[in-house]
Amino acid sequence: MNTPLGRTDDATRRTPAEPPAIRAPRHVPLAHVVRGGAIEGVHHGSVVVLAADGRVAFQAGDIDVACYPRSALKPVQAVALLRAGLPLDGELLSLTAASHSGQPRHLDGARRILDRAGLTEADLRNTPDLPYGAAERDAWLRDGGEPTRLAQNCSGKHAAMLFTAQLRGWPLEDYLDPAHPLQMLIAETVADLTGQGIARVSVDGCGAPLFSVSLRGLATAAARIASGAMDTPEGRVAAALRAHPDMASGTDRDVARLMRAVPGLIAKDGFEGVQIAALPDGRAVAVKIADGADRARMPVTAAALAHCGIDPGALAEFATTPVYGGGAAVGGVHPTDVLAPPTA
Repeated sequence: MNTPLGRTDDATRRTPAEPPAIRAPRHVPLAHVVRGGAIEGVHHGSVVVLAADGRVAFQAGDIDVACYPRSALKPVQAVALLRAGLPLDGELLSLTAASHSGQPRHLDGARRILDRAGLTEADLRNTPDLPYGAAERDAWLRDGGEPTRLAQNCSGKHAAMLFTAQLRGWPLEDYLDPAHPLQMLIAETVADLTGQGIARVSVDGCGAPLFSVSLRGLATAAARIASGAMDTPEGRVAAALRAHPDMASGTDRDVARLMRAVPGLIAKDGFEGVQIAALPDGRAVAVKIADGADRARMPVTAAALAHCGIDPGALAEFATTPVYGGGAAVGGVHPTDVLAPPTA
């Protein structure tokens, strides 16, 4: 049914498959920590690469066990808000799907969303925190700043959730309750875009409901967003991320640099070593580092993207994370042979 606030029912939506299994994941070694030419540590995990037609083109580890996508789910949540009538595009829509660094443009953007809803920071229910970006956090503390809801990296998403609830006439004070109409719509959208039921519902670090899916489902959702037509909620989210990667993260963050380096790519990171990336034709990757190590996330993602046929030269800066000793690089975090690209 079409309403003045947006499309909330779509005949093209899919019937989700069964939820992924809840069990111990069967991860495999994905990255080596090399110091002085010797392997010092190993990061296990799982990765899936989807071809443009949705088939699995490459996999390593356990891509069908349930996992929490953390903030890598934010583009899906943004699609849900647009389906409910959220009237945002461009940089403010990118901020809606962001784990922002806390730069002035991010805080100003969250305020602008709240202003459009006639609301203030006091209406936010996310967890107060310091800015996520290291430089922004240091500057904040030097100026005597304390944790606030606006500075917390999910404030754009929460401001947009409140704006959507206000437009729909839904209660504002309990918008994070899993039984709230807004969160029920988000859950339906997660199931629709991933193509599978939700295995478990928990609470993310910001206080919002968190839905567990598989890596295969997460990559499927990323592909559907990246390949969405421009006049659909999926396509609008993808367009916003492509045009404003800095608003979705921060100027120097690796996900913003990756989107700038690979034309048409959308990408989103999540705590505990989760990463998604997808191209306009539907090729997509999803990564989970088992121990949550952020240093292994991007080298593994770059190796996975090479399986999509992306020029390795465009991925060179992401292929390793330096390991330091005495203030100098003495090694790096490198993908294991499990992720070696196919030979010609």
